[in-house]
Amino acid sequence: MTGRRDIEYPDYVSARLPSLRRLALLLCHDWHRADDLVQAAIIRLYVKWDKAAAADNTDAYVRTILVREFLHEHRSGWARLVRLGDELPAEQAAPVGDRESALDLQAAIAALPTRQRAALVLRFYCDLSVDASAQILGCSPGTVKSQTARALSTLRRLLGSDDATSRLAADESERGESGPDLDRTAHDSPANRGVSFNA
Repeated sequence: MTGRRDIEYPDYVSARLPSLRRLALLLCHDWHRADDLVQAAIIRLYVKWDKAAAADNTDAYVRTILVREFLHEHRSGWARLVRLGDELPAEQAAPVGDRESALDLQAAIAALPTRQRAALVLRFYCDLSVDASAQILGCSPGTVKSQTARALSTLRRLLGSDDATSRLAADESERGESGPDLDRTAHDSPANRGVSFNA
């Protein structure tokens, strides 16, 4: 199995690294911490590669590793002890009229508690269903719903009646229980369909 792992693992990681870094950045709001998070996740993936390769959806398995590593980092206190900087570099420029709104939204999302931020990222960036998000977070679907509702409420309070939070809330209510299954690939993610999350 080691020979197979040494061939498949590097190919998989190099193909998925950009999307893993974007997901980590949305969770951490700092490129340096995002890179550390991705590094920890891909090390863990290497150790568990046989199980990941045999999974029905390797991308979902890796996403679960990354999000759980992020949550573990915050529970362990490492993130509170080590702060490299508060700057969030823009990967793509937002339209000029929306730049201030985008920065306000980024700051408001960064201020959310860890699990609320993770719930929002899984629900709206990864476009996962409540059940799929619950499976990744290791909690019940009701907890995902309440974390998402609290996060949206906090964003509304911080941003006023901003269009971005209204759109997120409308998406959430339209989706209800139904949403994409865990078998979605990273190639189908909103980031790969040309959707920018700088706003």
